[in-house]
Amino acid sequence: MPHRKPGAPRSKQDRYLRGRPIQYYRPRGSAEVQHLIDEGFQAFNAGRLSEACHIFTDHMLDPKHNTTIGMTMAGAMTPAGLGGCVIELIERGLIDFLISTGANLYHDLHYALNFTLHRGSPFLDDVDLYNHGIIRIYDVLFPADVLLETDAYLRDLLVRENFTGLTSSAEFHFRLGKDLLIQHPGCEEYSVVAKAAERGVPIYTSSPGDSSIGMNVAFHELINAKDFSIDPNRDVNEVCAIILAAEKNAGVILGGGSPKNFYLQGQPMLWEVYGIPKGGDDFFIQITTDQVVWGGLSGATPAEAVSWGKINPEGLPHSVVAYCDSTIAFPLLCEYVVASERGRRPRKELFHRLDELVAELKRQARATHSPSNG
Repeated sequence: MPHRKPGAPRSKQDRYLRGRPIQYYRPRGSAEVQHLIDEGFQAFNAGRLSEACHIFTDHMLDPKHNTTIGMTMAGAMTPAGLGGCVIELIERGLIDFLISTGANLYHDLHYALNFTLHRGSPFLDDVDLYNHGIIRIYDVLFPADVLLETDAYLRDLLVRENFTGLTSSAEFHFRLGKDLLIQHPGCEEYSVVAKAAERGVPIYTSSPGDSSIGMNVAFHELINAKDFSIDPNRDVNEVCAIILAAEKNAGVILGGGSPKNFYLQGQPMLWEVYGIPKGGDDFFIQITTDQVVWGGLSGATPAEAVSWGKINPEGLPHSVVAYCDSTIAFPLLCEYVVASERGRRPRKELFHRLDELVAELKRQARATHSPSNG
């Protein structure tokens, strides 16, 4: 099996792997953090984070709205240990579906498979790291064997479960999560993918080939002569169907990038392509370090999104961008939300309703495109 040599023996790697293991952080609902945000975060981007906390708790989680909350996740959140926050939100019914980069989901598997990532330094000799078989994600360090063994698990799963044909990324991640639950009991407390499968939360990836999961799917097709692949059309339609079915829509955007657009394009897909005017999202929170002046989607503001029909004009008062590193702001947001009196609600388990929701989207779309409607 062709692969990069794992590098030096473990004894020679140890000097780089002495940092504390990175563990998934699970927010407990801190009254002290609530007090800090309410009383101390008063202006500038601290004020915007405080505003985000109140939009989430006062509006998104208001039972009268029955809001469907989608979260998008870009950047290396799981390697930094923030997958635990997502697990807690899933368990408490505080997010209903997730759109993530494939890399975040791939690195989540390391925790499910009980591999260890270490705290390190961003100021190391990367040539020496390479020669010693050490992978670096800024200041996160781990042996190259972690990649190789995670890849081996994925390839074994694809063969063992006989993955063939076309499927949505939500179906693929559900089957992956279910296998983790069987093969590694208890891993749902350490894996976003496993917890989402356990609780019926659909996980989508906006660019299936752009991660090591996609790379192993490509291997499966080429080497095992299987026709299995992720169908982006199904993903687009399933996300649209979820948005259409919601009484109120809300997005929580971590970073930006492709996951942000994949979520927000659902509203234009409805009115522009299917001729179903939903009106745009009702609530919106983004945590990002990107800026609007560069013209990219990651930094685009909620106000700009109104012009596309992505956000309802009436939702602008309940929309905010906090310009901050997500590894700082997201756990604070989660502590605040978990501590609130609305820190738990019934789970929607949307994965188990996808066929029903897509059928309703199809019914409405056909009605708007029938000959009698021109």
